[in-house]
Amino acid sequence: MFFSLRNRLFIVFTCLLTIPLLILSIIIPSWFTSIIESQTQELTIEAMDQYSLYIDSITTQAEDLGKQVLVNQTTQQWLKLENAEANIPKEQSLLQKNQLKTLLSSMMINNSNGMTISVVLNNGEGTWGNNPNLHKIDWFQDFAINEQRFVKSHIDPYMPAQGNSNSYILPLVDLNTVVSYGFIKVNFPTTLLETALKKITIGKNGHAYLLDQQGANVLQGKINTPAKVVNQSLKKIKNSPKEKGLFETEYYGEKYIVFYQNLSVGDWILVSEVTKSDLFSKVYLLQRNLLLISVIVFLLTILASFMLSSNIVSPLGKLAKAMRFMERGDFSGAKRFMPTIKSSNNEVGYVIKVFDHTIDQLKKVIETEYEANIRRKDAEYKALLLQINPHFLNNTLEIIGGLAAQGKNKEVMNVSIYLGRMMRYSLNTHSDVVHLGEELSYIRSYTDILKVRYEDAITINFDEDSETKTLPIIKFILQPLVENAVKYSFIEKASAEIFIKTRKINNQVYIVVEDKGIGMSEEVISDLLNEEKEYEINSVLKSKGSSIGLKNVLGRLKLYYGQNFSYQIESEKNAGTKITLCININRGDIHDEDHDHR
Repeated sequence: MFFSLRNRLFIVFTCLLTIPLLILSIIIPSWFTSIIESQTQELTIEAMDQYSLYIDSITTQAEDLGKQVLVNQTTQQWLKLENAEANIPKEQSLLQKNQLKTLLSSMMINNSNGMTISVVLNNGEGTWGNNPNLHKIDWFQDFAINEQRFVKSHIDPYMPAQGNSNSYILPLVDLNTVVSYGFIKVNFPTTLLETALKKITIGKNGHAYLLDQQGANVLQGKINTPAKVVNQSLKKIKNSPKEKGLFETEYYGEKYIVFYQNLSVGDWILVSEVTKSDLFSKVYLLQRNLLLISVIVFLLTILASFMLSSNIVSPLGKLAKAMRFMERGDFSGAKRFMPTIKSSNNEVGYVIKVFDHTIDQLKKVIETEYEANIRRKDAEYKALLLQINPHFLNNTLEIIGGLAAQGKNKEVMNVSIYLGRMMRYSLNTHSDVVHLGEELSYIRSYTDILKVRYEDAITINFDEDSETKTLPIIKFILQPLVENAVKYSFIEKASAEIFIKTRKINNQVYIVVEDKGIGMSEEVISDLLNEEKEYEINSVLKSKGSSIGLKNVLGRLKLYYGQNFSYQIESEKNAGTKITLCININRGDIHDEDHDHR
């Protein structure tokens, strides 16, 4: 049973232990998630601001170096010599170039960030070497065509420094004529930007990038973030009026948190992304651990409730089974089941001993007194069934006497035969169950006598379904109904019209007794219809010897057939009454084996 003691203990333990843990496994991770998300946002934006300032300092220093080289007299003098129309001695040109190299070397040595500087003319001639394919290089095309002064990571073989570097390019112009003759290229190591960029990385597998407007990496290395996420992010960044912020995007069910900041350096964009599963991996791990603990606690709860209740619930459960035997009246079965109940010497054991003793006492009482009382009541009941209404018997004898006085021997013989059949039917106590056809034959004998008595004042019609003739039914259920129908028909009317009908529909037998009498009051019908309690034998035996009565008929049918019996009373004042008895025959031929067909 759901509300057994074991289940109650289990529910209590679950409410006290498991449910709080389950709630905490939901609330705590959600709380941590909001805290981590808030702190991540603050720390990442702060780190990106610092990185932006760092890049500004690097690029500003590169810009300053380029401007210093541009305005220096050595650079301007070399520019004039290289672009003079007159023939200049080669020695003078080399001397001026060496002076420019010395200047650049001095500035590079004094620079703490490892920046290198070169001055290059449009024809590819530079301070550190000549590059005839200059116009085919990507970074130079970006500078010449798109005016991109900040160059993404590349390797420049014509610069003193080795490895990848980013560059700042400044047009090389004659300060007097403002005519451009080349450019000044300031390289700064890519590792400067990459080392600082790693500090912005979020989570265990997050990434941070410096991107240009086309989504290309400004620094070295490939972009590990899915291209669709990058493209979606760039689209949102370009459409956003804000210079920095964050947003979420999704790719194949994975949610990405993307932080961004537009830098003042060229068209560079600082982007940092992390998946939610990565960012909240520790929270998810905590949630999984809490759920695992909840499951373990739940299992321990089951075990604890079982152990704590086994010494109580198991004996009580078996005791309940023994009680079910008693509910069915099987005291012997309950007594046989009792030895299987094992219990400690405690309160439960005492209850079981008392119940065992109670079984013995009840069995003794039933065997001695109740069974004796049942036999007495059964004798009274059968005696009552054998009674024929004294008024009816007296009237029948008067009819026989009157017919004899008139010399109507045939009618006297017929009435005597009818009465004899009724007496023989009543005196047959071999079984209380007969065929419905026999009950109707008894009623025909009864109604034939009524026809002799009332002559043309009474009409009785039978409509018997042939399928119902052999169906078993208890005796004397129709006579009280027919007797009442005749009685109430003649109270206010000079004639009586009675209808008796049987029908078998599917597995149900319908017996209908209908009259055209004065009808029944609503109070009487309500009293009958509300009689829901099962009739005891004493209820059936309440008649005073005059008639078994309608209530007693319904009570007997309820006692005998239980849920397989139902009835319906339809009555209209001064129009008549219709009583329908319905018996479900699914139970088979009830007690038919005891029926005497003689």
